[in-house]
Amino acid sequence: MTLCVKDEADVLDAQLAFHFHAGVDYAIVTDTGSTDGTLEILERYRAAGLVRLERDDSVPFRQGELVTRMARLAATEHGADWIVHADADEFWWPRASNLVEALSAVPPRYGVVRGIWRPFVPRPGDGEPFYERMTVRLAPHAALNEPERPYRPHSKVAHRADPTVRVATGNHDLERTRLVPLRGWYPIEVLHFPLRSAKQVERKHQANLAAWAERRLYAQDARDTLRPLVVDEEELARGLEAGVLAVDTRLRDVLRTLVDPAGGGFVLPAAGRRPLSLPAPTIVDDALFAVDAAALGDADDVRVRRQLDGLDARLKALERSFAVRAESWLRARLRARGPG
Repeated sequence: MTLCVKDEADVLDAQLAFHFHAGVDYAIVTDTGSTDGTLEILERYRAAGLVRLERDDSVPFRQGELVTRMARLAATEHGADWIVHADADEFWWPRASNLVEALSAVPPRYGVVRGIWRPFVPRPGDGEPFYERMTVRLAPHAALNEPERPYRPHSKVAHRADPTVRVATGNHDLERTRLVPLRGWYPIEVLHFPLRSAKQVERKHQANLAAWAERRLYAQDARDTLRPLVVDEEELARGLEAGVLAVDTRLRDVLRTLVDPAGGGFVLPAAGRRPLSLPAPTIVDDALFAVDAAALGDADDVRVRRQLDGLDARLKALERSFAVRAESWLRARLRARGPG
């Protein structure tokens, strides 16, 4: 697994513990200037031989370059078979007993698969850990399909190790890859927790203020940003009845089993461990998941249309620019020739 992190102490220990117990063997992590305890968490996992820690404080943040470098290191120096490109607020939940089983099912001809984003909504209270409070997610067909929204239907990429791979910014795609994608099948759900508390939203906002200056979602006051998005009990009841919200306690239930009773963090995986055996989806789960996958396909169509519209606009602008330059050149030539 690759990770870029900055000030993710509220979620990182849970994220690493879950993935190492779910089948990830090793993580390459690039810290980009944490000051909140993130580095102490990473040092614990590095001391256990589970993490390679890189540092990069350069500005601006170059996510695509950093993740590409980590992916190539995984292929060339660490013997990776498969690589998942996660964010600190994502938990890659396999639709099998563990990640090893899910990715081992991919036929050898194919080298790229996708996991569907499952965005969880903020819930009241900041005192408990996020996974205890945030057990409600948005149904994909109810999400706002706008590029700046954290709840838009989307997918993330996992791929076989390749020393020449190039990962696009955002970890959603590969660029000019020779790996063959397996389309239409999603072996992983990516449980996504983008907005967890007012403190975390404020930190995220301040760290990305310049990049988000034109985005409507993030207000100057983090509490004003988060408050309208919090789903209380009344809104939860309405959302469940309308089918736009779903209660999902899978991550909470697993993380409860991984909490270290002697500490406050999570237990490290034992040497020679076998991955967790996660509950297999039922036939009803599969049917609902098929609906969600169809919603993702519709969202992808919208994104493609937007891209084509943008390309069309740029081409028209280029054509107008060329026509203006050509007309100016012809007028200049005619003036140079004089009358007749």
